[in-house]
Amino acid sequence: MKPFRLLLAAVLLVASVTAVSAQQVTVRLRQVKLVQVLDEISRQTGYAFYHSRPTVDPDRIVSLDVTDTKLETALDRLFAGTRIGYEIRNQKIYLVAKNDPQNEATRQQPRPVKGQVKDAAGEPVIGATVVVKGTTKGASTGIDGGFTLDVTPDDVLVVSYIGYDTQEIPVGSRTSFDIQLREEATTLDDVVVIGYGAVKKRDVSTAISSIKAEDIANRPITDFRQSMAGKMPGVQVMQTGGDPEGNVMVRVRGISSATAGNDPLYIVDGVPMENGLSNLNTNDIESMEVLKDASSAAIYGSRGSNGVILITTKKGKSETIQVTYDGYYGIEQVSKKIDLMNAYQYAQVSKEAHDAAYLDQYPGGTAPNGDRPESYMNYPVELVPYLNGEPGLTDTDWQDAIFRTASTTSHNIAISGKGKHVNYFISGNYYYKEGVIINSDFERYSFRMNLDGKYKNFKYGVNFSPSYSKSNKVNASGDYNSGGIVQSALTSCPIWPIYNEDGTFNFQGNGYWRIGTDYQHNEILNPVALATLQSEVIDRMSMTGRAFLGYDICKGLSFQTSFGGSFYGAIDNKYRSSELPLRGKAYYDAPSNPEGYSSAGFYFNWLIENQLTYDRTFGDHSLNVILVQSAQKETYKTLNVTATDYPNDQNQTIGGGTVSDGDSKTEQWSLASYLARVQYNYKGKYMLSAAIRADGSSRFGKNNRWGYFPSASAAWRISGEPFFQNAEALSWISDLKIRASYGQTGNFQIGNYRHLATMSGDDYILGTGSGSLVSGYKPSDVENPDLTWEKTSMFNVGADLSLLGGYFNLTAEYYYANTTDMLLEVPIPHLTGYSTTLMNIGKVNNRGWELSATSQHSYANGISYSLNANWAKNTNEVKALGANDTPIIQSGSVDHAYYITKVGEPIGSYYLLVQDGIFRNEEDLKAYPHVSTAQPGDFRFVDVDGDGEIDLEKDRTIVGNYMPDFTYGFGGSFGYRGLDFSVAFQGVHGNEILNLNRRYLDNMEGNTNGTTVAFNRWKSPTEIGDGNTNRANRKQTGNNTRTSTWHVEDGSYLRLQNIALGYTLPAKWTRKFYVEKLRIYVSAQNLVTWTDYSGYNPEVSNRTSALTPGEDYGTYPLAKTYMVGLNVTF
Repeated sequence: MKPFRLLLAAVLLVASVTAVSAQQVTVRLRQVKLVQVLDEISRQTGYAFYHSRPTVDPDRIVSLDVTDTKLETALDRLFAGTRIGYEIRNQKIYLVAKNDPQNEATRQQPRPVKGQVKDAAGEPVIGATVVVKGTTKGASTGIDGGFTLDVTPDDVLVVSYIGYDTQEIPVGSRTSFDIQLREEATTLDDVVVIGYGAVKKRDVSTAISSIKAEDIANRPITDFRQSMAGKMPGVQVMQTGGDPEGNVMVRVRGISSATAGNDPLYIVDGVPMENGLSNLNTNDIESMEVLKDASSAAIYGSRGSNGVILITTKKGKSETIQVTYDGYYGIEQVSKKIDLMNAYQYAQVSKEAHDAAYLDQYPGGTAPNGDRPESYMNYPVELVPYLNGEPGLTDTDWQDAIFRTASTTSHNIAISGKGKHVNYFISGNYYYKEGVIINSDFERYSFRMNLDGKYKNFKYGVNFSPSYSKSNKVNASGDYNSGGIVQSALTSCPIWPIYNEDGTFNFQGNGYWRIGTDYQHNEILNPVALATLQSEVIDRMSMTGRAFLGYDICKGLSFQTSFGGSFYGAIDNKYRSSELPLRGKAYYDAPSNPEGYSSAGFYFNWLIENQLTYDRTFGDHSLNVILVQSAQKETYKTLNVTATDYPNDQNQTIGGGTVSDGDSKTEQWSLASYLARVQYNYKGKYMLSAAIRADGSSRFGKNNRWGYFPSASAAWRISGEPFFQNAEALSWISDLKIRASYGQTGNFQIGNYRHLATMSGDDYILGTGSGSLVSGYKPSDVENPDLTWEKTSMFNVGADLSLLGGYFNLTAEYYYANTTDMLLEVPIPHLTGYSTTLMNIGKVNNRGWELSATSQHSYANGISYSLNANWAKNTNEVKALGANDTPIIQSGSVDHAYYITKVGEPIGSYYLLVQDGIFRNEEDLKAYPHVSTAQPGDFRFVDVDGDGEIDLEKDRTIVGNYMPDFTYGFGGSFGYRGLDFSVAFQGVHGNEILNLNRRYLDNMEGNTNGTTVAFNRWKSPTEIGDGNTNRANRKQTGNNTRTSTWHVEDGSYLRLQNIALGYTLPAKWTRKFYVEKLRIYVSAQNLVTWTDYSGYNPEVSNRTSALTPGEDYGTYPLAKTYMVGLNVTF
């Protein structure tokens, strides 16, 4: 927290110093008395106001929103449309009545004015829009930024341009204008998408976090969700692996379910999207809003329990056609290598392990190597040259063998514009990313067309986005027994070469030391061969679209109907070459029977919605009411086929072999919904909202098919109250709003037919004698007509604070959520023919705090900055697990890697023995309980139950959890004229990782390679190492190989997620070539991660089940990327 405090102090110091500038004022006051505005200007400038009440009414309600604006311009805006003029003399401002014109008709006669629009760096802006407020009269700036208009003195010019704040400038008596635009910044007037509508950020009464296009632009990422990491409090984005496709897991305010899904709902331009997320082009995204509390998410009813992420894509905005190109090229390297032993170090540990196995059985034995009674007591003779220290021997770095320097590139072209009746945005993208593991990559082509417009009372639009991607995958994750390439590389013996002298792959690691004399070294396939002699190609096609038609029935009342849908299809083709042996000494280096596999899966989802909206303002009262009817259906079809007995490896399609197995299935689900929501706003001070949604789902039992999800929220802008505005001591607070909400959401992420009695295939022996095998069916699930939704009820309170005219903004949240009717597998009597059934019996609680802070500003001298920081803490606790609250105990990838879910604890906690150092000598061994086989140098396990014995079951206890204590992120951007610099950090504290790789890498058995942790091992009572690492022994004693806290590590980390430096060339140079903007930049992604975790990635989680999370058992490592890019606007 110390860096955050320093950042906070620095922001406050900068804000307090820069808020006052000679004859430059910053005033952001709304609906306040005129005298308050005058007092604020006096405070900032030191000028005194002089006026008389007949001329000036100090109690008149006014608003003024200016930042670093000349005093005269601020006064012009303040008194625009009034009969009040001013004179500035000797640090005094005299407010006087304007002289009445002798001829009002002459005064209102239009006259020409001219001006020039410049950007923050003082360069002319081409294509800026200048219109007379309240009319359609306007002009666009030319190549020199100039414009000419016919106006009257009472007119107000509205100047706008994409990426800059819109300005309103009174004409008055001026005939020329020199206008400098300010870069757009997040303000209270920004629009936030809330689902079935949008509201101003200042009027939000629920917990919503948002990021914009500029926060995710120019990032070398495959999955758009990676751009959310560290940006929003309460939204944890984990990149669990470094596969080129992007392995991303998102959790919003913790884990709410033990067995149903915990993924949020994704809505892209109004269409739910569950598949093909990696096919969405990041460059197309305009904004992402995350609905975090149940009140905001309840409008999505049965799918809102895990949060809702609303993705809005870009639309045409510019009055003139705009063409943009964004591209980059980068190189990638593995972000971390694990410190393994080299061949000489490995030989020493392996010898010591075999010697110990001999001496354990024959204390004081002197038999030379090769003459010992059991084969595993001897060490391989191939190690002798290494033990003798002979130079120049084979010393393979298997990590270097599978890793490479990879490349990535992206090219994006977009055309957008705004016409009288149609606005358009069209984009095309090509993206390619090599993996840092050989023979892996990802390639994507995507296209998008967004059209929308209005004609008379009609509103209409079409969104259409097809994409195609191709992946070359390798089996990187998993243990070496399943062919996991990474773990195979980590454990492979370094004395074996990659290739034989004839250029073929060397397979001596696959059992050579178990043929003849069985040294009992583990059989591991050559990891380079695993990555080369197998192929897996996945082709994906995704199409998402939506068309809508709306009609304005009368003032404030409109109707809209829409039809949307998505199609996602994937074809997966695998082939295992005959050149790759099966694992094990029985196969060693013999050719294998080739195997081909092909599968295809297709999802088609359609959605029809009808929405009636009433939106009116009556004086100080604003009312918005919506009624929605919705119907959705998804069909999923899949098939797969396996072939073997290929005559050779030339034809690797299914047709090249003999089909040996296959399967297919079709599933469907449907959802019918009705929604009503009412939003009320009074003077921008009191905001109320209430909604209810009814969902009927085919996934639940007939007795509970419909669910009802109500919500309500309220907000009070305290800073809008007279008592607050009149308090001089509170003048530094620009805006203060408190809010509270309550809502109920559901979770329908379960199987499509879990409520039904279903059948599955089985074999029967029928007939006389020995009978014959006959295929048939058997019941597999018992019917449960009462199966219903998991429901989450959440209470949320929050406060939004803006200080010093918007220089500094704070948001704080507290939430308390209970998930009831949690779905769990419950044992039932075996006489029913079943062992378990799914029932609604559990309850879990999530509660937490969220904080975020921002500060941003642009100065007239071209300097700008933006700082941000966020912090979130979530506490997860199981409250009930059925009638007897029986704990749920499950195993991970190793039988004794236990997890437990029990009342009073988080879901999926590690449930293991506690390793407490080693027995240093015989005295230690005699003084503390131990298993019968324990010897000095073995692990000491804690007698948890205190019964004087070490019991592998009774002495298990909860030793940690994958869920972090808190998450945080901070960063900033800085600019000076054409230069820009940005940096972003992301952090997690208090999560634990179950590093099962250590059961091989650090087992001290010498049967596989290991890490340099072996240097700290116990060797004798006088050489105890670090006092925590066990002795080397080929046949470990004392249950050293048992999963325990030895395998649990702190996963806390701080990551420099992104750093970028860019330069935008002066417009006066680029416009000679008809280029509006040209920016060149360099950037680095995932540059440094500070962590004590010994594995590749502290975010790793090989398993997706909430009951068994946080396991590392071989995973694709993350990459760090260095890139150079170009942004061009024509």
